[in-house]
Amino acid sequence: MNWIYATVWVVLMVVFLIVEAACPIHLVSVWFAAGALVAAVVSLLGGALWLQILLFGVVSVAMLLALWPLVKKFLNPRHTATNVDSVIGSQGYVTATVDNMTAAGQVKLGGMVWSARSTTGETLPEGTLIKADRVEGVKVFVSVVEITAKS
Repeated sequence: MNWIYATVWVVLMVVFLIVEAACPIHLVSVWFAAGALVAAVVSLLGGALWLQILLFGVVSVAMLLALWPLVKKFLNPRHTATNVDSVIGSQGYVTATVDNMTAAGQVKLGGMVWSARSTTGETLPEGTLIKADRVEGVKVFVSVVEITAKS
């Protein structure tokens, strides 16, 4: 009877490995394949069905908990800061009137000229001191920098 259980565990292991291979997000069911392998070995050694099921669950969960943080570290792409990230929050000047209604306007930020739109929707005349709020595609969204007078 144990060889029947062992066959079932091996079939389950193969199914888990096929799911793993077919899944675009890797390392989804490999944990269960390892658990099924341990259960198959226990079955061939004469272990009771309850022991096989228990070891399948324990090994699967243990593999998941022990290896997932390590796997996640290597599978997740690291965020690489780009020049665009340095633009956000920087200050510059309007070089061509920013008007959202006509989809026109340019600003100079850090020595680079950007197509610009107003974050608030107001028209910003040439020469206005601005701050970059966000970047969407090739456009920077800006707002007026409030200048406070020192007393």
